[in-house]
Amino acid sequence: MTLKNKYVKRSKISEAKFRQLIKLFAHDLDAQTISSLTKLNRNTVNRYLMLIRARIAEFCESQSPCSEPFEGKKSCLESVDRKNKRSRAAIQKTPVFGIHHHNGSVYTEIVPDSAKAVLKGVIRGAVDPETLTPEDGWHCYDVLVDPGYKKHFQVNHGKDDAGLDRSHLNRIESFWGYAKQHLMKFHGIAESTFYLHLKECEFRFNFRNENIYSLLLKMFRERPLS
Repeated sequence: MTLKNKYVKRSKISEAKFRQLIKLFAHDLDAQTISSLTKLNRNTVNRYLMLIRARIAEFCESQSPCSEPFEGKKSCLESVDRKNKRSRAAIQKTPVFGIHHHNGSVYTEIVPDSAKAVLKGVIRGAVDPETLTPEDGWHCYDVLVDPGYKKHFQVNHGKDDAGLDRSHLNRIESFWGYAKQHLMKFHGIAESTFYLHLKECEFRFNFRNENIYSLLLKMFRERPLS
């Protein structure tokens, strides 16, 4: 049975129930708690949360000044289209990613697999960054992060680069501190969904002083989920 819902095409839940789900998501509650409070099946909640995160990721990409493609992005979004039926045998490996500061906001990009090993070596001090070229996949970033390592790496863009303003670096460090705390509550995230969770952190951080609930409703009203 399809219910009238201006936020979701061919929705199986009412508009009021969807708004309740969005409000709880905006408050950063987990799927189990949302399922309990909305009385919706856990699988239904998981499906909607994945669709919401995929749309948030698309929005963040549209705002990002970095244009580097993420090789795993397509497969990640395809996993949502397949209703997240990817095996849970799960890959607990986490990708290396870059953080870029621009006009007061932070943007994240997953490092392509082809550059992952060498940039992980740079972050951990095993590879001399002076040996790298822009083709090694780091020129767009201000900071490189390996979630499995305690320190991030600040990128030097060349002899004419004055480096990050202290306030910009503080904002990046504040974001990564926030993201780590947010991601920890999932007790491990599969590689197939890490990108979506990272983009959710980016969205929440950049709009932390705004009403997330209203922003999401506007986003889905203008272009309903499907």
